[in-house]
Amino acid sequence: SAVALLVLMAGLASAVALALLPRAPVNRLCTAPNNKTGFLCDDRVTCVPASWVCDRVSNCRGGEDEQEQLCGDLPHSLPGYLVFYCSNPSSWVYADQRCNGMNDCGDCSDETWSLAACPPCGQEWWSCSPVHYEFCSCIPRRLCRDGIQHCLGWSDEFLC
Repeated sequence: SAVALLVLMAGLASAVALALLPRAPVNRLCTAPNNKTGFLCDDRVTCVPASWVCDRVSNCRGGEDEQEQLCGDLPHSLPGYLVFYCSNPSSWVYADQRCNGMNDCGDCSDETWSLAACPPCGQEWWSCSPVHYEFCSCIPRRLCRDGIQHCLGWSDEFLC
């Protein structure tokens, strides 16, 4: 029984020692719906779109997408893969807002800037020089032929 007690104590000591070792950070990068960058919840199944992290709504069951250590000093407290820095160094957007067709940075650097590396307009978009601030180099095709000018050359009304 003394041997069994020694084995039990050695096992307990090993478990305590392993628990005290620093753990490698969990890789939380995942692909959210629409092939956008996301944040992987502790359940290792739920992938929250980047822009849903630190939005004051818990999207992970355990609320890990809203924890203070993640959201305390935005954007510096966020993992780099969740952030896209605009051409103005003091401006940033969530990574899933890059290349979404919308002017989230305010200067289109999240859509047309070389670091954004956005593909050409997709099937749901029409390529033109928009007249509205909210778009950069494409407009949603749903705005074509709606009687309202969205492109400088009116291509959204006559060619689209």
